Amino acid sequence: MGVRSEDQGLVGRVQRGEKAAFDLLVLKYQHKVGKLIGRYVFDRTEVEDITQEVFIKAYRALSGFRGDSAFYTWLYRIAVNTAKNYLEAQARRPPSTDLGVEGLETSDVADNLRDVATPERRMLANEIAATVNGTIQSLPVDLRIAVTLRDIDGLSYDEIAHVMECPIGTVRSRIFRAREAIERELKPLLER
Repeated sequence: MGVRSEDQGLVGRVQRGEKAAFDLLVLKYQHKVGKLIGRYVFDRTEVEDITQEVFIKAYRALSGFRGDSAFYTWLYRIAVNTAKNYLEAQARRPPSTDLGVEGLETSDVADNLRDVATPERRMLANEIAATVNGTIQSLPVDLRIAVTLRDIDGLSYDEIAHVMECPIGTVRSRIFRAREAIERELKPLLER
């Protein structure tokens, strides 16, 4: 039984009135949803509150879930929209994703930098992380969300289009523009 059919089975049970089945969905996805929201909201308490709000919204809307997409994709869209609405209500801009120096440790760039772990190389790694974070933070919200969902969360273009409620061509364009902006800002650092 695949993840999608397993989730669909749980959704069906919830739709038939079995509330305990929803608890299983919450347990399965609460960490992923919290991690996603944590990319936009830094305060841990706020992240927990927003995560809870996402699941409340999902529970209330679950009767209308038809299974056109995976439950996880549907839940992702609710999470992204809830985080955006929260930030707009707080008159804040969504922060960058959590690509700090720690995130670079898993990348090819970090492997190359670790080979020669000189103070200059460490400083360059910090500059690269700061530049990526700053660039992502300065992107318009739609570009930031698209590139985060693709490059950080690994969603397919179809899933992102469904989450963001826009055509797949728009998703591709947003990701291209976001990557182009990041590359433009990194180019001077990498040429050194």
